[in-house]
Amino acid sequence: MSALAAVLRRELRLAWRSPGDSLNVLLFFVLTVVLFPFGVGPAAEILERIAVGVIWVMALLACLLSLDRLFRDEYEDGGLDLLILSPAPLELLVLGKILAHWLTTALPLIVVSPLLGLLLQMPPHAFPVLALSLLLGTPTLSLIGAIGAGLTLGARRGGVLIALLILPLYIPILVFGVAAVDAAAQGLSAQPHLLLLGGLLALFLPIAPVATAAALRQALH
Repeated sequence: MSALAAVLRRELRLAWRSPGDSLNVLLFFVLTVVLFPFGVGPAAEILERIAVGVIWVMALLACLLSLDRLFRDEYEDGGLDLLILSPAPLELLVLGKILAHWLTTALPLIVVSPLLGLLLQMPPHAFPVLALSLLLGTPTLSLIGAIGAGLTLGARRGGVLIALLILPLYIPILVFGVAAVDAAAQGLSAQPHLLLLGGLLALFLPIAPVATAAALRQALH
């Protein structure tokens, strides 16, 4: 666990010193959501109907945008070799990097999502469920994305390959996340959809670090 904490501290320190990547993801998320009212018109009923889907799709794409750099810097400067040679389990170090990725990319999106929901005329009573669905769903996006980033490490146009590999796996998360908020907006229970999001997180939390570590070892052979 000390190795996990060390990796997490290092990644957060690097993100603090060079905030450009995280800010780019946040700006992409905010600007693309803000553009929708200009494209579909200011009618409140239309915006309310599409609000949940727009926020969730843009959050998914924003997370996808940042995956290409998850292991790229370590691969290029030789730091990945040191991680693999470390006495600490590589799976634990990978989990630390995934957690840092979520904290620096997805967490800011969750914080601003209620404000964007207000812009898109989403019912205020659905805001807590929106934040909770993103809180449960975005870690799974990072976990699945890490597998794709490991498998495409060193490949040309790796960002495109990551999208092709992991977007089909993202669909259930998107469906359950949108369904949870829609249910809350209509006054129904969102609990079944949130439980499914939690189940997906519980499924990929042990699988993703192991699969990603295996992909990283293969990338250096």
